[in-house]
Amino acid sequence: MEEINKKIDELNKGLTNLNELLRVEEKKKNLQELQLKMSQDNFWQDQKQAQKVVEELKNLKRDIGEFDVLNDKLEELKEFTSLSDTSMESDISREVKTLEINYEKLKVNTLFSQKFDSANTIVEINSGAGGTEACDWASMLFRMYFRWTEGKGFNLKVLREEKGEEAGVKSITFFVQGWRAYGLLKSETGVHRLVRVSPFDANKRRHTSFASVNILPEIKEDIEIEIKSEELRIDTFRSSGAGGQHVNVTDSAVRITHLPTGIVVGCQNERSQHQNKQSALKILKAKLYERKKRESKEELKKVSGQKQKIEWGSQIRSYILYPYLLVKDHRTGLEVHDAWAVLEGKIDDFIYAYLKTQVVIDGQKH
Repeated sequence: MEEINKKIDELNKGLTNLNELLRVEEKKKNLQELQLKMSQDNFWQDQKQAQKVVEELKNLKRDIGEFDVLNDKLEELKEFTSLSDTSMESDISREVKTLEINYEKLKVNTLFSQKFDSANTIVEINSGAGGTEACDWASMLFRMYFRWTEGKGFNLKVLREEKGEEAGVKSITFFVQGWRAYGLLKSETGVHRLVRVSPFDANKRRHTSFASVNILPEIKEDIEIEIKSEELRIDTFRSSGAGGQHVNVTDSAVRITHLPTGIVVGCQNERSQHQNKQSALKILKAKLYERKKRESKEELKKVSGQKQKIEWGSQIRSYILYPYLLVKDHRTGLEVHDAWAVLEGKIDDFIYAYLKTQVVIDGQKH
């Protein structure tokens, strides 16, 4: 029984650590506040806001419930063990093993324990060095994330798109709606490098292209980010370029410049000028939040990752299609040889490998 008691003690210490990492008590407090909101007579008058509260409540219950179930089972086992003798050792050992397996599963949730990890996300892709090659590479990255969101059952909406002169996109901004969308995709922030034989080069030479990916959390209304109307310049215009499946060619496109910071955001794909303005303000709010967090280097790493020039030597990941197939993440060292599968959206291995380097559990990174 000594070995069993040792394992139970380790599980108890581990759950105490997870309680803090998962912010369980904070989430329970938030849950009570949301339940209080739902009990108010006028709760369903604003259907859109009510749905947001219901969704947040569901996510909190899921997070808290997984921890509470495991914690309750551990408490039951501790009590049962204290009343048992050696004849029950085999049964208790099986229970401990089951708890250890569930504990390992619960540890995955620590990868999503930061403030906005359960939130929706705004993704920006910008082509870098490489001209037409880079624009085509930016469109390939968009397709990769589009396929990834399809696999997750997430919703993706393109907000703004600037097409390349010959092919691809110079930049594209899109919104991803789904549980933990930001928590998962935040690891993608950085420069992505492509090496391949160019389809645009008649001499079939090898080319290197770059594109940057920036991941921003959707900032809810309850987060205080002050945006004064007098500090905004709002321009409306017709969507430029040849159009296509993502572009809504009307006069309703909106560009907003935040005068104090010089941040420029835009949206062109909503149905009305008002909707485009609201989406652009959402992007601006996220960017201002990111800027605010840059005041602390540690917060910058947590929220948006380090920004780098979109060029050689600054990439977080390389995608090599010639002379061999390989995708390598330079932060974790993870390599995948099925590069085409990665470009079809199979990027979870890279996402989780990076997230595990950012979390310390039981005294070590996982």
